[in-house]
Amino acid sequence: WFTRRLLCPILETMSAPQAQDFIKGWPHPELLGGDALRTALTESFKKGIEMSEQTLNYGDKENGAYMLGHPKFRQGLAKFLEGQYGAPVDWKHLMSTVGASMGTDLAMRVHCKPGDICVVEEPTYFLSFTMARNAGMELRGVPICPDGIDLDALEKVCEECKGKVKMVYTVSVHHNPTGITMSNEKRAKLIEMAKKYDFFVASDEAYQLLNFEPSGVKPMFYHDDPENPKVFSIGTFSKLIGPGTKVGWVHAHEKLLKPLTSIGWIDSGNNPVIFSSMNLLHFMESGALAKHIEMVSKDLGERAKLICKKIRDVGLEVREPKGGYFVWVQSKGKMTGRSGEAMAINKDKFQDFMRLCFCWLTRAQLEEGIEYLRQ
Repeated sequence: WFTRRLLCPILETMSAPQAQDFIKGWPHPELLGGDALRTALTESFKKGIEMSEQTLNYGDKENGAYMLGHPKFRQGLAKFLEGQYGAPVDWKHLMSTVGASMGTDLAMRVHCKPGDICVVEEPTYFLSFTMARNAGMELRGVPICPDGIDLDALEKVCEECKGKVKMVYTVSVHHNPTGITMSNEKRAKLIEMAKKYDFFVASDEAYQLLNFEPSGVKPMFYHDDPENPKVFSIGTFSKLIGPGTKVGWVHAHEKLLKPLTSIGWIDSGNNPVIFSSMNLLHFMESGALAKHIEMVSKDLGERAKLICKKIRDVGLEVREPKGGYFVWVQSKGKMTGRSGEAMAINKDKFQDFMRLCFCWLTRAQLEEGIEYLRQ
């Protein structure tokens, strides 16, 4: 009897569902270690190295310095994106970057100045705050609606801060953390506002190609006015191949794109992903990347459905995402994952919300981690 009394609490703790790591916005290792991926990348890397006389240099005689990226990569990327978007892509409207964060950071540093205002959705990707602050910008938040950023609230900020709003940062597709995709109607209105109030739009499209079902939207670039361009569509392979690749792009009209190379470390050091981007060229051109994206989207789509089903099973509400990495859930007591307050500029909202990543954990861990929330 005495032994049972001592052991029961221990056994109950061992059998009780345990909290899991929903914080990491990382892909699970199985997506990064398959034979098909390794074989395709090995072949692509070999072909990239065969062009080492160019890929290890600043440029070449015919093209000059590769400030916006190697022309062959930009051309190959344009063709690949045309297939993904179902719309034309001019390679001269593309700059290769070290992932999406570099594109966002460059747009803010080059096209804005200290004291300008950057408007963000609340909640939003919280590390965007750091980039805006590093550029010396003030932050203002506006709500996000079921069809994207609240344009009435944005217009109010623009009217109140006459001429000071110079950047709107939006996660326009498969929003981090809510999963919302901005409607086409709202995209068009946002660009009209950008022209009216003279601000730029940094559209974070890290999840544009990671769809569990058709998103119904093309990148924000396609809503821009070439005569008065305002948009930076910012993409990345980090969520598709893996964050270690650190290759992304900015899609913008040349008037906005070319000044991005004027920032000191690019002006001095040239484009930072000449070698690494060219090592992915054959992966794109062979069709292997498109097949890989299909596999990743199917796998993560299944995980999204699994976590949403389990969330509802424990009595919580959730918007099922159509792509991306996260679900946004209001707690009824217990908390797990990353607290929503981090997604507000002043950490004064969303304290009872959780951002849960469904991409890092195993399926069993996803279910156990959500079962932990059962009241």
